[in-house]
Amino acid sequence: MPGTATTAGTTTATPDSTALTRALPAAEAGYPVIPLTRSKLPAIRSPHRGHPEVPPCRGACGRLGHGVHDASTDPLTVRRMFAAAPWATGYGIACGRPPHHLIGIDLDTKNGADGLTALRFLAEQHGFPIPPTVTVLTPSGGRHLWFTGPPSPPVPNSVGKLAPGIDVRGAAGYLVGPGSLTTHGRYALAPDAPDHPAPIPSRLLTLLTAPPPPAHRESPYGVPPQPAAALIRFVRASPRGQRNARLFWAACRAQEAGLGQELSARLAEAARHTGLSAAEARATIASAARRA
Repeated sequence: MPGTATTAGTTTATPDSTALTRALPAAEAGYPVIPLTRSKLPAIRSPHRGHPEVPPCRGACGRLGHGVHDASTDPLTVRRMFAAAPWATGYGIACGRPPHHLIGIDLDTKNGADGLTALRFLAEQHGFPIPPTVTVLTPSGGRHLWFTGPPSPPVPNSVGKLAPGIDVRGAAGYLVGPGSLTTHGRYALAPDAPDHPAPIPSRLLTLLTAPPPPAHRESPYGVPPQPAAALIRFVRASPRGQRNARLFWAACRAQEAGLGQELSARLAEAARHTGLSAAEARATIASAARRA
């Protein structure tokens, strides 16, 4: 499992030895890796810069510098890559590659997003579980959930396609490996997370591989339409500890869909059903309205 060597490398170790020490166990576990810079970009520059090939080279030339296409589980190749990039402070793990066919669900918390709440809404709306799985905590407060997938169909990379705050890493994408050091801090395994990624729920996989909706049905700012009834049910089912977060998230979605005033009373009623007071519900909905 990546990150089992997270204690390897101390503050006195050089960045390259620390990154390599963390990347090698991941490669041994079957996760193809590449070295990354502090900005989370591939650390080895393209050998074709200045004279790009058409079609683009994906490593057939035999040289390094093809980004995620260089990712490997072979320890000699991994050492060769890190030797070519001694400035690397982290490593990326290629998604969609055998044997794990990794799919990464990136749950963001920046710019008012709440990816975890958005995923819980989708799980309730479409009737799939969110199984315990490998979870990597990001320096910004978000998290990456790792799932294994089938060899096909390929899962495309996407930003906000499922919902605000949810990005997907699939074929030709990569995840920042636990232990990697970036300009914003270090990525780390979540405490008590399983050692191995869980299979992705079939209904979630269907959502990830579904074709995009017709252009004329797209909602403002790339927000998929959220059925009013589903938002109400999501709030009514809030467990203790998530009541305000779910209400705020649902109220934000209603505002983005132009249904803020129409749904405010129903959302407040649903929140009171969970045990929130009328004053708390009104304050949370008003906060969402001010954010819009």
